[in-house]
Amino acid sequence: MKKIKLEKPTSGSQLVLQTLKELGVEIIFGYPGGSMLPLYDTIHNFEGIQHILARHEQGATHEAEGYAKSSGKVGVVVVTSGPGATNAVTGIADAYLDSVPLLVFTGQVGRQSIGKDAFQEADTVGITAPITKYNYQIRETIDIPRIVTEAYYLARTGRPGPVEIDLPKDVSTLEVTEINDPSLNLPHYHESEKATDEQLQELLTELSVSKKPVIIAGGGINYSGSVDIFRAFVEKYQIPVVSTLLGLGTLPISHELQLGMAGMHGSYAANMALVEADYIINLGSRFDDRVVSNPAKFAKNAVVAHIDIDAAELGKIVKTDIPILSDLKAALSRLLQLNKVKTDFNDWIKTVIENKEKVPFTYEPQNHDIRPQETIKLIGEYTQGDAIIVTDVGQHQMWVAQYYPYKNARQLITSGGMGTMGFGIPAAIGAKLAQPNKNVIVFVGDGGFQMTNQELALLNGYGIAIKVVLINNHSLGMVRQWQESFYEERRSQSVFDVEPNFQLLAEAYGIKHVKLDNPKTLADDLKIITEDEPMLIEVLISKSEHVLPMIPAGLHNDEMIGLHFTDKNEEVDNA
Repeated sequence: MKKIKLEKPTSGSQLVLQTLKELGVEIIFGYPGGSMLPLYDTIHNFEGIQHILARHEQGATHEAEGYAKSSGKVGVVVVTSGPGATNAVTGIADAYLDSVPLLVFTGQVGRQSIGKDAFQEADTVGITAPITKYNYQIRETIDIPRIVTEAYYLARTGRPGPVEIDLPKDVSTLEVTEINDPSLNLPHYHESEKATDEQLQELLTELSVSKKPVIIAGGGINYSGSVDIFRAFVEKYQIPVVSTLLGLGTLPISHELQLGMAGMHGSYAANMALVEADYIINLGSRFDDRVVSNPAKFAKNAVVAHIDIDAAELGKIVKTDIPILSDLKAALSRLLQLNKVKTDFNDWIKTVIENKEKVPFTYEPQNHDIRPQETIKLIGEYTQGDAIIVTDVGQHQMWVAQYYPYKNARQLITSGGMGTMGFGIPAAIGAKLAQPNKNVIVFVGDGGFQMTNQELALLNGYGIAIKVVLINNHSLGMVRQWQESFYEERRSQSVFDVEPNFQLLAEAYGIKHVKLDNPKTLADDLKIITEDEPMLIEVLISKSEHVLPMIPAGLHNDEMIGLHFTDKNEEVDNA
């Protein structure tokens, strides 16, 4: 391998930071420890990269995820060996399932101690192998620029994902006078495939003979930077759209052809469109079990086309008639260029719009309890549907998916595949650092809030003005809902009989705080959401509130419970 002479002796730690800076990295999220002291000593006087000191390694990885999801850039994390690395595993796994580009540096004991059960040693390469796109252990200091450059490239290209670099302490300490050529040389790695005209013409030909087509808009539309051309494709052919959780915002909720989120807590219109369609075009979604609860019954009467950058996803869950392995942006761009096929979906569009009007997401206001749906709806109005919305995981996540009026790309930052409680607050911090001029609002439940609320320390420390909306029902709401619905109301370990005073907690962190419990004054009380300072807004809701509608696990998309019809001649509530 070609060697490159350096101007002066340079340590491994300096090589790490210099390479990251050359790659365009501006922010690192991390937490120091023994094996990473050489790197942190170099960080102390290094210019050009900001380091954000998390309060827990899980927080650091979620912060990097929020930064990456909001900006489209690679999130960079630095943690120490042993418990530092294992604390980061949850965030790495979360990023893996949601295709989030992360570069995670984990410290490691010196090379001579590896495999000898040294203090704070863990087999991080072995632990992270199933939950990373690729991982490395750097054995020679001269390889640092090459491996860091390669890892960064792997994280952001193809199907994005986390890449881990295990860095032994002595490798980062050693000074070298030359390095191995860092130029990329990955002959067997395909950055992205591109659909052929024949494949895309087959997709369009099937569209021309269909009568009831529907598009599933997945997170891949966001990740590939395809939102504008996706919307142009929808407009060109007037195809109704259903969104996955991670696909919300790719087409505005206000758009006539947007039927809302599909799946377990999706809209009636979206789920019925999937049931009644004769042609389903999946764009950048993996047909996960929250959308396709019963694959054996799914799309029985429909032709299925699927465009995805990952060959492993094609046909994995649902039998696919037109599988297209391709970068989504390239495929959609070419679809717009090909000669337009003749279509007529007027009757179909009329049907799906009638379904939207017949069974909207709805709730009944109450005089004694605040409805979480109303809270989210009001915040949507006050922010004009333009805020970056971050959620933790649970009931509040589904209400936010149902009721916030999304209209922008990369607008909803949430944990989709892993469903990680504790994701919300750190992810919001990362999103705000990526988009400092945007209003960033994070919705959390009282369960997830107690997992990572130590990250609130960063808000005043770094001037991060996120708004935390705590939907407090004194329980693990989604767990409790399932127990009440499917376990004969046995609320085993899902109710918090004792909770801390969250207002005093906010006070301890020096954050503006308010507790809301009066539905009559809610509209006025929530106007503070537009203020530009960090705050905690605790909203007390009923302990028995459920997220509806719902498809019970294993049932088909048309077997929803909790539907409320606007037509009084229909069944009012089939729960």
